Amino acid sequence: MLAAALAAAGCQAQHTPPRDTTSALTPPRDTSGGFRAPSPYTEGAASADGTGRYYMGREIARVMDHRGAAWLERPERERTELPALVVENLDLQGDEIVADIGAGTGYFTFRIAPLVPQGRVLAVDIQPQMLSILERRAEEEAMPNVAPVWGAEDDPRLQTESVDVTLIVDAYHEFFYPREMAEAIYDATRPGGRLVLVEYRAEDPSVPIRRLHKMSEAQVRRELEAAGFRFVENRDFLPQQHFLVFERPA
Repeated sequence: MLAAALAAAGCQAQHTPPRDTTSALTPPRDTSGGFRAPSPYTEGAASADGTGRYYMGREIARVMDHRGAAWLERPERERTELPALVVENLDLQGDEIVADIGAGTGYFTFRIAPLVPQGRVLAVDIQPQMLSILERRAEEEAMPNVAPVWGAEDDPRLQTESVDVTLIVDAYHEFFYPREMAEAIYDATRPGGRLVLVEYRAEDPSVPIRRLHKMSEAQVRRELEAAGFRFVENRDFLPQQHFLVFERPA
């Protein structure tokens, strides 16, 4: 199925499906029990960078596609986003299972993988083109504990209570189904496990990022607490971003 999607997306014939992807997949979520609750979303006028889809008063931003892959690897990220400090503050243990959701080209995935040599990094993305990039990099950099996972818009497709730490960097604000994704991540998190969101600070007008690609701490807490997560802390060490830590209660 993934190979067909890759071909349809125009990928080269020599690209193979991502390694170990199917081992991390689960069937699409269906928790309705035959009852369809009212949608938590509303539709309205779309902003220049938005979708016209609103959740808890926030307009969901448009997704940057694979053609922006080079922007994800821009050199100035080292200075403006301090990725080494982000990874250090995840407080990882060597045998933990880490989910990097919205992994893109693997900017954080390949910084995390060496720190969990007895664990795994599940690099989740919904774009087959990004998964192909991840697959090639995992092979080139000899990191067999990196497993690309083909997620869906409403489900990262991770096994129940299988993940110790989930990291989402500058991607949550683009989730088209944030309620379903948050609930699915909660289900995939082991009791006592953590979810870390890194998002540009909406409270700071000096942060040079478009409005819909920033989030306030209050808005993130409102949305994730609705899915069952407990807020732990906002570590203040990044120049422009929040580092928001949540946990699934044990």
